[in-house]
Amino acid sequence: MAITNINPKTGLDSFTGSVNPKSILGKDDFMKLLLAELQHQDPTSPMDTDKILNQTSQLATLEAQTKTNKALEKIAQAFGNNKNFSAVSAIGKMAKLKNEITLKKQQDGSLNPVTFNLHFDNDIKEGTIYIYDEEKNTLAKTLPIPKDKKGVHTFTWDGKTSSGEDAKTGKYKIVAKYQDSDGKNLQGSFGSNKIEAVKFENDKTFVKLGGNYVDFTNVEEIYQADGGAS
Repeated sequence: MAITNINPKTGLDSFTGSVNPKSILGKDDFMKLLLAELQHQDPTSPMDTDKILNQTSQLATLEAQTKTNKALEKIAQAFGNNKNFSAVSAIGKMAKLKNEITLKKQQDGSLNPVTFNLHFDNDIKEGTIYIYDEEKNTLAKTLPIPKDKKGVHTFTWDGKTSSGEDAKTGKYKIVAKYQDSDGKNLQGSFGSNKIEAVKFENDKTFVKLGGNYVDFTNVEEIYQADGGAS
């Protein structure tokens, strides 16, 4: 008797006295079926030993699979709790988002300006922002970085290319190169901001950056404010 699902309208009522509402048999159901089959076997043609061993082996496999599934569920739950704890413990640290901005058109057909943040570890003497296409093959525009203090600064791209034409809509990447007050060449971090808060909604985790909540999956790196990666 191979262990398979059995139609709840045939045979199961006489063995168990009830019908499984989900038409799914558990290990207890299989044991009842096996005992019932042994009780009702033909005395002139009894079930052979190999067949009984095969069925009990399948029963043992089913029980082991059930235990494995329960263990996996516990592991998945523990992993989810650990992920939530990691997000909460990141409050107060710096979060670096994936290097990506999206240029879109407004309802009137004009380009929608794109605002983004950059974090600078040192005071800025001067620098330049390079806006590339998604594959970083084509330079669309450069923006100057004025002299300023270290920290997070906001910049806006109007969507125009260096020649004054409208850039193509789509995704772009940012590279920020600057010199600090000592003349050292450095790079700013795109989309970096301090994590102000964390919230959980619809099985998703969101972190608050610069007053806005961002999906935690968009965070590429978390590090200390002094630049040390975490």
